[in-house]
Amino acid sequence: MSISSTQQASRKRQHRSPSIVLLAVLILLGGGYGLWRNHAQAKAAASAASAQPAPKVPVTVATVRKADFPLYLYGLGTVTPLNSVSISSRVAGVVDQVPVEQGQMVKQGDLLAEIDPRPYQAALDQAKAKEAEDEATLKNAQVVLKRLSTLLQKTFETQQDVDNQQAVVTTTAATIEGDKAAIEAAQLNLDFTRITAPLSGKTSFRTIDPGNIVQAGQSPGLFTLVQLQPIYVSFTQPQDEVATINKVFTAGPMPIDTLGADMKTVLASGKLEAIQNQVDQASGTISLKATFANQDNALWPGLSVNTRMRIGTMSGAIVVPDEAVQHGPDGLFAYVVGDDGKVHRQTVKTGPSDGGETVVTDGLSQGQRVVIAGQYRVVDGASVDATPPPGAGQTQAGTAQPGGAS
Repeated sequence: MSISSTQQASRKRQHRSPSIVLLAVLILLGGGYGLWRNHAQAKAAASAASAQPAPKVPVTVATVRKADFPLYLYGLGTVTPLNSVSISSRVAGVVDQVPVEQGQMVKQGDLLAEIDPRPYQAALDQAKAKEAEDEATLKNAQVVLKRLSTLLQKTFETQQDVDNQQAVVTTTAATIEGDKAAIEAAQLNLDFTRITAPLSGKTSFRTIDPGNIVQAGQSPGLFTLVQLQPIYVSFTQPQDEVATINKVFTAGPMPIDTLGADMKTVLASGKLEAIQNQVDQASGTISLKATFANQDNALWPGLSVNTRMRIGTMSGAIVVPDEAVQHGPDGLFAYVVGDDGKVHRQTVKTGPSDGGETVVTDGLSQGQRVVIAGQYRVVDGASVDATPPPGAGQTQAGTAQPGGAS
């Protein structure tokens, strides 16, 4: 009975084995088909993607221009007044009035301060009285001399008496001349009690007030008066530029601008006035001085300014914005946009640069378009979507912007 059951179980296992194998085979075949199908679909998608054109890179471009490019020398200068005067009293006394405000603009001849004039008026009156007294004495001596001279002719007087009286007349006349000098000195001291502006300019903060006693020539003075119009700017240039500066200065007036800290804002325009007669060997520089009308008082004594002096012009220069010139491992280059909308890398050589523009001496020609923004996403041969910068139409249609060499 048990043998028969074992045999039946064995027959059932033998009957199920082919079914399991077949099922496994079917599963493997289905999985392989699925993998093949997914691979085929991925390959087809990749082929479709590769068939589509790559997106264009957005860039900003500018047109290469030909223009006259000004050449400049830059420097650092200090504004100095054309004249600076320390106002002091030339006589001693009590200050009666100070009619000007601190830091006030005054004209030549305006009253700045007045010293009590009464002691000096009294001295003047005394000198005039002494002159009147001596003139009366002279007239009397002249009358006596005339009488003695008449008596001498009649032998009633001696020659000695006449000569003595002549000496009295001469001495009295000399005394009157001294009186006149004393009157002039007294009048001058009286005039000095009124302190007036020797030039037109701006006063400093005052050091005295009405009621103070001042001494003649005391230090510090009562005011400092500086002339603002015109005004100087003193600056330096390297000694290597001396020959160029002398050549241009000899040919005619050299225009000079003073610039603000941004190196763009023009504070004032003037001309070169003088060149120092020798180079400072310690610094290797030459000192120069320029004059500015300064009608708007943009320049102030002691102010530090940047100077820009024009020394010439490059005619017909090839000019591009500074941003167009890139630095690479092999030197300078620019991305040029072709007619097909693709960029290519162009090696360039540059000259002077100023005012946001650079002169290109080799590598570019007028009318080409160069990339000035977006270069970090550009590769050689890439297609680009090129747009001009804002206001490019006006800039490119105009003349060259100021520029030069430093």
